Amino acid sequence: MNQQQAIFDLFNLSGRTALITGASGWLGTSMASALAEAGCRVVVTSRQIDRARQVANSLATHDDLSHIALQLDQMDPNSIQSSFAAAIEAVGRLDILVNNGLELVKQDLNDIDFEGFARHQANNAGYFELARKMRDHAVELGTPASIVMIGSMYGTVGSYPDTYQGLGTASSVAYHALKGATLQMTRHLAVYWAGDNVRVNCLSPGPFPNPNANPDIVERLKTKSPMNRMGQPDELKGALLLLTSDAGSYITGHNLVVDGGWTAW
Repeated sequence: MNQQQAIFDLFNLSGRTALITGASGWLGTSMASALAEAGCRVVVTSRQIDRARQVANSLATHDDLSHIALQLDQMDPNSIQSSFAAAIEAVGRLDILVNNGLELVKQDLNDIDFEGFARHQANNAGYFELARKMRDHAVELGTPASIVMIGSMYGTVGSYPDTYQGLGTASSVAYHALKGATLQMTRHLAVYWAGDNVRVNCLSPGPFPNPNANPDIVERLKTKSPMNRMGQPDELKGALLLLTSDAGSYITGHNLVVDGGWTAW
């Protein structure tokens, strides 16, 4: 029988290094904090290097190892190539990738054009390219790795039209298509890379509106939630640690939904 690990050890990320995209955003900052608080060294990336540095400097540190800030745009293949290489050069080894960065689209199904829809789907091309680099890096070193794609509850269900009616742009059809594809890509990569000791999972939040969201829409969203409230960024921390740590060592190809019961109706 294998010796059982204590629960603290299962969730402990000491000695590991993670790269997280979009780490300066509403949810990204909290997820970067979760990794750092669990002992992980974090490569904080953002399309704006100043914001990445601000987050990196704010994170908890361990063993006198500073966190790293890099500019990375998952919509730009050259940026992916150079930034991933720079991350490896800076920290030596990556164990965790969190694909959280997102270039948003504001148009809904009534006014989005072909180019706008196609552009939004390129977010997934960036997620895949980063994931493949992470897998190849782990295989080269012969070490395990965990990849977490950030999905959405809207990758599994449609939105309620009455939530947005008369108040603003409806939930974007391009966003729904993107996140549904993110979930399916997660499953596909998980089964192909399981033999490489690379786990691939999806973490799907929702709803987690940022402070700039239309308050009237937020009130309508609350009525669709069994918990009658919105999620707070800290409420993703535990789920992320489960998927990235040894506590989730037998979890791959899974979509972990953190939505206050939204999709249980």
